[in-house]
This record gives sequence, C-alpha cells and structure tokens, in this order.
Amino acid sequence: MQYKDYYKSLGVNKGATEKEIKKAYRKLARQCHPDVCPGDQSAEERFKEINEAYEVLGDPEKRQKYDQFGADWQNWQQGGGQAGGFDWSRYAAGQGQPGGGGFRVNYQDLGDMGGFGAGGFSDFFETLFGGAAGRAARDDPWQQIRRRPHRGQDVEHEVEITLQEAYTGTKRILQMQGTDPCPSCGGTGLSGGQPCRACGGTGMTQRTKRIEVSIPPGADTGSKVRMAGQGGPGASGGDQGDLYLLVKVQPDPNFKRDGDNLYVDVPVDLYLALLGGEVHVPTLRGKSLALTIPPETQNGRTFRLGGQGMPQLKNPDKHGDLFATIQVRLPTNLSKQEKELFAELKALR
Repeated sequence: MQYKDYYKSLGVNKGATEKEIKKAYRKLARQCHPDVCPGDQSAEERFKEINEAYEVLGDPEKRQKYDQFGADWQNWQQGGGQAGGFDWSRYAAGQGQPGGGGFRVNYQDLGDMGGFGAGGFSDFFETLFGGAAGRAARDDPWQQIRRRPHRGQDVEHEVEITLQEAYTGTKRILQMQGTDPCPSCGGTGLSGGQPCRACGGTGMTQRTKRIEVSIPPGADTGSKVRMAGQGGPGASGGDQGDLYLLVKVQPDPNFKRDGDNLYVDVPVDLYLALLGGEVHVPTLRGKSLALTIPPETQNGRTFRLGGQGMPQLKNPDKHGDLFATIQVRLPTNLSKQEKELFAELKALR
C-alpha cells in the first residue's frame, strides 16, 4: 500500500496551523470541485484527494495518529522494510490495542476487506482510520454555501429615454419572467418547470409580471435606478436580488447637455444682431423665454439664462443653467436695391 503524504496533498508543511490547513483546503476545494470542473476526471480525483487529506489533518486526533504513523512508516522504509509487510495492527481501527502484538496486513489482502473505499476514501485512509467519516462532506465549502440562504443575483437592464423625459422624469413598464413559489417549500427556483433550487421540488410554473418603474428628473446616461427585490431569485430561502435600470439618454436635435447645464443655438437675422432687440429662446419647460440682445451682438456670443437647465438628480428643485449661443443668419437672394444699399453702407464704413 502506498503511503499518502496528506501535507503534500494540501500544499502545507507539517508545522502548519489549523487555520492554515483549513485555508489551503478551501482554496483547493473551490478549484477542483465537480461543480466548477464538470466532467473533468482528474479534477474529481484531485478533489477526493484533498478531501481525504483534510479529513485527517483537519481533525487533531486523526492528525496526531497520522503523524505518529508517518514517522513509523518512514523508519520502516529506511530500515529496508517493504510496504506490504508493514505492521498495521497498531493503527488499524478496531484491530487490537495500540502497541499490542497484533498481526500483519499484506498489500494483496486489502482488496478483500469489506467497507473500504466508502465515501471516496482510499484504502490507505480506511486501513488507518476505519470507516469513512463525514467531516470532509460537512466541511466542503460548496456544500455549506448551497445550504445557507443566498441572496439572489442583481439584474441590470438598459432603458433609453429622451432628453425631455430626463428633464421631467418618466415611467417605464417592464415585463419580467419569473416563477411562482415552490409548492413544497415556498421558495423560488428556476423557470420553465425546472426543480426548485432550495428543495429540489417540482411543479413550479413560469409567470410574467409587469413592473412600473419611475425614472426621476435629472437622470443622465449612466444613472442607475434601483428596484429592490425585483432581481434574481434567492436560494435556500434567501432574499431576492435587485433590478437596476441603466439609463441611456438619447441625443436631442436642439439641445446639448453637459451635466446639469444645457446649450442651445439661437438663430437671429443680421438686422437684429446689428440693431439689437428681443429673441425667443426655446427651453425644455415647453415655453420659450424672451432674451434681449444688445446692438452689434457678434455671431457666436453666448448668453446665460440662470436656472433654466436640467434639474439636479438628487435635488430636482434646483436646476443648472441654459446657455444660448447667437447664430447670425445672413440675408440671401438680395434685390438690386438691397445690393446698392449694402454697397452704400460699405462705402460709409
């Protein structure tokens, strides 16, 4: 029978503390667990190996017995002894008292001994400690995770709105696919009649629910709207996750946005720009504002209209500013008389 170095299996030294051993086991168990590596035979064997190692090294009494056995085994081999003739009677569970005369167990005899290998443990473990223990299964972190209540996964969904809707706030109706509670345990599980995650029960039915979501004034691209308890179902009685709407504001043909400020181009004719006067500036409020511009206003000049921009997301009573940029439009299709007047004006200048 081949001696198994459990310390090597977990990648720790013989002086490792209980905490270090447990940490090493959990790390390796997550890497090799059948749920993580489905169909990987080598990973499954490795998983059994580290579980067996932790079954021994994670139990102070078993570890002490194993350490004593390891020293005796090493002395036996150094003395020229062959593995098949090692005296197991001092260690095999239920086989006489420690230190007694006992008997020898040969390698070829082990396959005939009933009950060995139960629970995935090797002949080496079974001979040294007897019947398979349940500690490894109890300490399997994935089994513990599955048994504990687990909160459902958060879900994200993108929603597009117009700039006008971002200014006033808006609503959206969402259709969500879900399942009715499990008739066995009352929990939620997989859709489409698949078994319940919590208890494995069947008979769950798929359903569609409609959710009305309010998007607040001032939302911008990248804003998130949280709907508590509308995400993925929990496991083993855990709470349902949240639904997050990811807002995307569509470009507007008239206004440009920069944070809470808005920018708009205002066309004026040459004569208004030269002589001054009143121009109407569009707003997202639905009403235009009268803006008086002074004589000889240059093309591209910008005027600030305080408090006429976007509402602040966290304080919708406060608004950013609206910046109106003058765009002078030159007259076209001039008549002969108009051309003569402009020529006269040019001569005066």
